[in-house]
Amino acid sequence: QVHLVESGGGWVQPGGSLRLSCAADGDISAISAISWYRQAPGERRKLVAGITSIGSAGYTDSVKGRFTISRDDAKNTVYLQMNSLKVEDTGVYLCGAHAEGGTTFWGQGTQVTVSA
Repeated sequence: QVHLVESGGGWVQPGGSLRLSCAADGDISAISAISWYRQAPGERRKLVAGITSIGSAGYTDSVKGRFTISRDDAKNTVYLQMNSLKVEDTGVYLCGAHAEGGTTFWGQGTQVTVSA
């Protein structure tokens, strides 16, 4: 079992920045990758960025060049640095920890609101 806690969300004007954190505890040795997802009202959960246990990162096209995912293994934490935020980045951001057996563990999410 893996427990995830997201933090760092809030309100920001377009063009602003936020850094989200996803702190993990539990059986994290079984986790092969952690990803950030965004869920906007009335929409499906969408993958934003992910990072593997060896540090390989990937991003959806809409955030490339603006968002950076990173990990601090000493703190069991994955970060999502979000710069040049746009209104369409608004949503609940959740982190998902993907176990080697195929299970995904989810946090509760943190709200990000980008508006003027």
